[in-house]
Amino acid sequence: MTDPTVADLASWAAALAGLDAPGEGMDSSQDAVRVDLLRGLEQLKGAVDAAQHRVAHAFEESQREEQRRAGVPAQKVGEGIALQVALALRESHQRAARLLGTARMLCTEMPQTLAALSEGRIDEWRAMLLVRETACLSEEHRRTIDEKVAGGDDVERLGTKHLISAAHHLAARLDSAGVAERQRLAERDRRVTIRPAPDTMSYVTALVPVADGVAMYAALKRHADAAAAAGDERGRGQVMADTAVELVTGRSTDVPPPVDLHLIMTDRALLAGDDEPAHLPGYGVVPAEWARDLVGRAASAATAWVRRLYVMPGGRSLMAMDSRRRTVPAGLAEFIAARDLLCRTPWCGAPVRHVDHIRPHRDTGTTQAYDLQALCERCNHAKEALGWSSRPRPGPVHATEITTPTGHTYLSFAPLLPGDDEAA
Repeated sequence: MTDPTVADLASWAAALAGLDAPGEGMDSSQDAVRVDLLRGLEQLKGAVDAAQHRVAHAFEESQREEQRRAGVPAQKVGEGIALQVALALRESHQRAARLLGTARMLCTEMPQTLAALSEGRIDEWRAMLLVRETACLSEEHRRTIDEKVAGGDDVERLGTKHLISAAHHLAARLDSAGVAERQRLAERDRRVTIRPAPDTMSYVTALVPVADGVAMYAALKRHADAAAAAGDERGRGQVMADTAVELVTGRSTDVPPPVDLHLIMTDRALLAGDDEPAHLPGYGVVPAEWARDLVGRAASAATAWVRRLYVMPGGRSLMAMDSRRRTVPAGLAEFIAARDLLCRTPWCGAPVRHVDHIRPHRDTGTTQAYDLQALCERCNHAKEALGWSSRPRPGPVHATEITTPTGHTYLSFAPLLPGDDEAA
């Protein structure tokens, strides 16, 4: 088969987009065909995933060689490649970096896993798990597990847990010291993360060593059981959650948190009962009534701080901010973070870590809101790599045009803000 072109891929995608299930309505006579189609489509997904990994690996190798030829210092070779892949995939920088790492391993050290993925005998998730579970091993041991697990005739019949169990078993037998060292190193990655949950809730997750995790859960459970025995009407889960909040914040859950959360809402929603939703950075859109309740409870406890943000008329970009608590540079950085909310790289969505110039300061000599953007740390470093450029685009909506080393361009727009007519 010859190498496909972009037009070929587009025609294949169009054909699948027009694929209809055989039969009509509740006609069960075609169900056997439908099952066969489901299986065939799953195999096709595996072939597409494998092809995508091969293309990604070839792109990375080519870009690295190009950077080396251009004289990029060895420690910086590779910067910006994952971001190019992320933009092409319409995905986050983090996921693209993970895909490149998986592709590198599949294409160079795990041919049987790549073949099983290509043939649809395993899916992308299982292939990624096999890569992850062998990452601490030597190339020789990784190839052994690849051959025995992914190269076996029964790999297609193994569920995810059985597949990983087989990899664990072989890894522990081949290199028990390496597996133990990996477990010790994993403790360095302990962290606490937060992500949105439905209905103005959130998931706060602590990644800790297993002994600490079990101990934490057992302590919360004992406290909940004691509360229930004492007549507490809350459910066990509610008591455990409330206790965790109280222990971490040092305040009762009955006391509202200080509203220094950059809760963004219109004056109409705050003061006139308007239903325009608010925005809580780090979470997303929240109902106006919920936001008013939070501000009201915080104000009654004297823990609310109101800061005015002004939106450009007819647009959705913040144009000014007043601040009585910050010096000008820090206040400007806070203003940009409030305007952009998350990393401004398209499809990234990571928390803001840096506020940086869109065009290098050495080229403009100025520092102003028009020429600043909020970025995560990974994207901010990547845009400094060879061949990248950015410039602000004029208009009522703050926009940035990004050009990658391959000449592809992408537009980044400031997010919708409460009160924007376009959001209605």
